[in-house]
Amino acid sequence: MGKEYLPCIAMTIVQVGYAGMNVLSKLAMDSGMHPFVTVAYRQVFATLFLIPFAYICERKTRPKITPHILFQIFVSSIVGATMNQCLYFLGLKYSTPTIACALNNLVPAMTFVLAIPFGMETVGIKRRSGQAKVLGTIVCVGGAMLMSFYKGSLIKIGESGIHWRYAEHMGASNTSNSGNNFIGPLFVVASCIAGSAWFIIQTKMSETFAAPYTSSALMCLMSSVECGIIGAFADPHIKAWTLGPKLRLIAAVYCGVVGSALAFCLMSWAIQKRGPLYVSMFNPLLLVIVAVLGWAILDEKIYMGSAMGSVLIIIGLYAVLWGKGKEENQTRDAEKSVEEGKELPVYSTPTNVHKMIDL
Repeated sequence: MGKEYLPCIAMTIVQVGYAGMNVLSKLAMDSGMHPFVTVAYRQVFATLFLIPFAYICERKTRPKITPHILFQIFVSSIVGATMNQCLYFLGLKYSTPTIACALNNLVPAMTFVLAIPFGMETVGIKRRSGQAKVLGTIVCVGGAMLMSFYKGSLIKIGESGIHWRYAEHMGASNTSNSGNNFIGPLFVVASCIAGSAWFIIQTKMSETFAAPYTSSALMCLMSSVECGIIGAFADPHIKAWTLGPKLRLIAAVYCGVVGSALAFCLMSWAIQKRGPLYVSMFNPLLLVIVAVLGWAILDEKIYMGSAMGSVLIIIGLYAVLWGKGKEENQTRDAEKSVEEGKELPVYSTPTNVHKMIDL
């Protein structure tokens, strides 16, 4: 019976790990570490951690790595690692961990929108599932806009008794990085678009190269070089690349090992056991954990605009996930009807069923 809860435990560990990554990264950047330098080190440590997994787990099943596959991985590294993470860490620098995590819940809705032109998703506006996905996307975008452009009044929830004085010192020395500056949320939204585009590219690539650990290791390796070049141009001083004080080293190693490599392994395993929809449903848990940690440790202030926007994004997220889950159930029922020779509903012709199964 205990094995049934292992995917839940794994995804909870992932969200706790991501929460720690957001808090540590924010502190490292507040100490003067450039966001691009942070991302570069994250890719380096992720690569070092993933290479043994790729070799051990896929040495007998790995397909041949062709020039076409390398090009696809290169594109994935630019979009899914370099652009996505550089934009996200820029957004985190100029906002707060809570706002960044809340806006990151836009990814499922944006993935749905980007997948439509490629024939990977259908709107189906006449069905409840399609209406839920469209309405959920609109609500998510509305929540993101509210968080980006509306501050509102301060929500008074008291002070934490375990507030970290070091974090207070870092925050005081970086007052220019206001948690309610609209530039930060816009960077995070841009990172969500890049992340959604990466899902599309990755889905296509997985059809011809089913070796997730190898492709991820190569992607992180390529991104290490790309982020290193970008970071060198953004801040060429040697001092900017030092991992002192110790917080920078801890943040860099943590981001690479826990935030990238370990999180990917656990999510891949959970997807195999319960599917991508199950994994996506844990995203809002990250927002709750980060909000609590931000308030308790970083003395993060929460404003009405952020709270209302977060609620709208979560509502929209679950509407999209509900619609997607409903659609998948309809597809399975239609597939079963085809196998049993039963008459199909109007929206589930054999052609459509086989098309959706292939996707």
